[in-house]
Amino acid sequence: MRSVNRVSSRPFRVRKLQQLWRLVQESHECPLTGEPRKPELVGPGELGVTFIGHSSFLLQIGGKNVLIDPVFAKRLVVLRRQRRPGVQIADLPAIDVVFLTHAHMDHLNIPSLRAVARATRRLHGTAPVVVVPNGVEDLVRTLGFSRVETMSWWEERVVEGLHVTMTPCQHWGARMFKDTHREFGGYCIRPDGGGMSVYHSGDTAYFGGFREIGARLRPDVALMPVGAYFPDSYRSVHTSPEEAVRGFLETGAEWMVPMHYGTFRLGREPMEEPIERLAAESARLGLEGRVRVVAEGETMRISGKNDGTAETNYASRDAVGASKRA
Repeated sequence: MRSVNRVSSRPFRVRKLQQLWRLVQESHECPLTGEPRKPELVGPGELGVTFIGHSSFLLQIGGKNVLIDPVFAKRLVVLRRQRRPGVQIADLPAIDVVFLTHAHMDHLNIPSLRAVARATRRLHGTAPVVVVPNGVEDLVRTLGFSRVETMSWWEERVVEGLHVTMTPCQHWGARMFKDTHREFGGYCIRPDGGGMSVYHSGDTAYFGGFREIGARLRPDVALMPVGAYFPDSYRSVHTSPEEAVRGFLETGAEWMVPMHYGTFRLGREPMEEPIERLAAESARLGLEGRVRVVAEGETMRISGKNDGTAETNYASRDAVGASKRA
């Protein structure tokens, strides 16, 4: 059953605005940190997962360059970014497809999308395709993309040589308070001819759908959100680190890369806490080497099909011992 958008009532709006104002104030108290780097380009037959920051990724998959939820903005209206994007738009390769999980401003940033479309058009002569949940198309139609495609949960299609399935999640999709018609979800992406797949959950709470996603799609890499879980009421729409690990295991993926932490102050937990808790949970469950903390601008490279012999050509950190970032 589709998770219901949380319809706005006046007390809900007031409470959310009060919470947002506290987060805005806190976001201006710390200096911007981190430095961008040029993305590492992978070879034929390799999968590349480059973490840009928050929930933004560059995927090199099946010979295609993909962006998911690209946000390069310094601010989300008044909420200030805490860490710089790990990659600059000018250093991106020509992008084939952009996927957007939902319309929230920390996932769908109009200036960033317009700049990505323009940059690829200059490099390649043609702008990327953009894929969005149903009801979100009006927000991206005039941003310069070559084509807009819409999807709903469990819908499958081939987009630019990639087999895409839109997956369910437990969240909400309104950009403002009243546009509750907008859908939301995640994506499982694999080359159409076969090969390794990546599952981006989108924003989500822990829910039973992770098992179904694993049974139907069996992704190789799961990009899972680990931040904005406190106060506890936030866990109706966001996973804690421990819940993210549980969801990852239920998908059956070989590797997990955490996201949705450290970039924007969206929850009241300390900014460094999600990765510390993730490290502790990974160690407790013996997941060394499978839960990978990819720093902004770094690329996780995986060679071959995950048949038990695939290797990650990634010399950085697993979650254990990686709870402190530079």
